Amino acid sequence: MPTYDNLPKTSQYFKGKWYDKMVEDLQLDGKAKRTVYGYVREVRKLADFHQKSPAKVTEKDLRSYLLYQIVDQEVASGSQSVTLSGIKFFYRITCPRNWKVLDQTKINYISALPEVITQRQVFQMLDACRTFRMKSFIWVTYTLGLRISEAANLQVGDIDSERMMVHVHRGKGAKDRYIILANSTLAVLRAVWTEHRNPKFVFPAKGRNHQDGSQSKTHVSISTIQSAITQITKQLNFGKKVSTHTLRHSYATHLLEAGVSLKAIQKFLGHKSLQTTLIYLHLTETAEADARKIINKLFVGRKKSGE
Repeated sequence: MPTYDNLPKTSQYFKGKWYDKMVEDLQLDGKAKRTVYGYVREVRKLADFHQKSPAKVTEKDLRSYLLYQIVDQEVASGSQSVTLSGIKFFYRITCPRNWKVLDQTKINYISALPEVITQRQVFQMLDACRTFRMKSFIWVTYTLGLRISEAANLQVGDIDSERMMVHVHRGKGAKDRYIILANSTLAVLRAVWTEHRNPKFVFPAKGRNHQDGSQSKTHVSISTIQSAITQITKQLNFGKKVSTHTLRHSYATHLLEAGVSLKAIQKFLGHKSLQTTLIYLHLTETAEADARKIINKLFVGRKKSGE
């Protein structure tokens, strides 16, 4: 059974027996670390809201909490999904309850297009970095199209410099995939590793002196990266919300604009369905411009006799 570090803090109302059992149930279900963290945190928020153990929360209590989140707080659909999924797991697996509200509550997903930035803006982010490690993290994340957890978990053994590929096998849903490694990215990976020479992690957590990460047993903290990205983008003020995941969306969009097929992009991103990858067609005008050229060439009309 895998172990999970960096779990959410317990609270007065969610600790001990039920907290431990939920973590164990999530482990047995094979949930990823970030999923475990998110689900446990959502149940803790429910318990704290009603100031009672989640095992003592009634269906009426849960109904009022969900209405508060959806109606009063107008929580985004993505956050609603995590809240509902975590709560459903607790009351269906950890502390089973036959409640109608669990089946009744649905998420109203809004199909908003993801934000992307230009490559010039990526370079602006790099220039704004205070450390080479942070600059390296951004470049590696962008040029490989990684999720933040995948970049943080990247290990020395994942880099195949002979085949110029990166093996991602700690990704979302535990799906393995290979990504083409650019020469510039390999150079950055080698340079950042030379700084710490950790035998396992490409981006290890810093040591006790906050400098040496050569003996670190864990990877860099995801919250540390997120905090740094927030500071950088706030300073640059792109006029849009930019996160580490924006780099992944930008990677896919830039590949599409450069002529890489959607099927290849699907493979690099690790999307199970091509339908998920199709969203990037809405983020670029390149496909439309190419279609225009083809249409004008194809439908030229009937040539006059003698031409």
